[in-house]
Amino acid sequence: MVFEKDGYRIHYAQAGEGQDIVLLHGWGGCIGSWKPLMRDLSTRARVSVPDFPGHGQSAEPPVPWDVSDFARAIADWMRALGMEKADIVAHSFGGRVAIVLAAEYPQLVNRLVLSGVPVPGLLEMRPSPRKRLRSGVYRALRAICSPALVGRVRAERMREALVQRFGSPDYRVLSPAMRKTFNRVIAQNLAVFLPRIQAPVLLVWGDQDTAAPIDIARALEGRLKDAGLVVFEGADHFAYLREYPRFYAIVRQFLLEGR
Repeated sequence: MVFEKDGYRIHYAQAGEGQDIVLLHGWGGCIGSWKPLMRDLSTRARVSVPDFPGHGQSAEPPVPWDVSDFARAIADWMRALGMEKADIVAHSFGGRVAIVLAAEYPQLVNRLVLSGVPVPGLLEMRPSPRKRLRSGVYRALRAICSPALVGRVRAERMREALVQRFGSPDYRVLSPAMRKTFNRVIAQNLAVFLPRIQAPVLLVWGDQDTAAPIDIARALEGRLKDAGLVVFEGADHFAYLREYPRFYAIVRQFLLEGR
């Protein structure tokens, strides 16, 4: 199934009947990231899972987007599907979108489950000396890759070589257009949205998460109006998959049995 509007399209899957639950995947993920949870929740609810634009079977957005753009698109998609108020389960980048969605479109959001969500602006995260060194070397080498110095074609090749050498795995596989979107996404301050979230929030985190350290979860618990934290000891950024039976039981209790 496909939703289209304003030059973008969202491919999505849907199963079940009843209360609406939306599952939002992380960066580089897709509908398949939620296959077990969609299967299990759809026995008692209507579960809808989108591929974010630029992911899965959804085409890239027409221009570089930030998190607010993704949240607006998801809000439009939810309205088109007739959702009046949905529960949201989100991982990583999907959680960034869920935070903005809950703040900007509170009429669409009932409850939130967030796992492994980086939240720019929430904590002062100082990069390690090694990371600062790599960043400095990258900036210095990129300055040399100027079309005025080496020509346009050679500059593009050199810059791509730098990306492959210094970029993160997520960044290296992106198209040039999606790299611009990625840069806008990671730069957007999300902490400013937190005071506006009224929905109850369940935080489920792995204490070995290096992409979104456990300190973020603890800070979120303190900053959100109505939040609780469950920590999976020994689990990493993908706690929702590593500890799936436990994750499912907690989500089921929070969304379906705690009413």
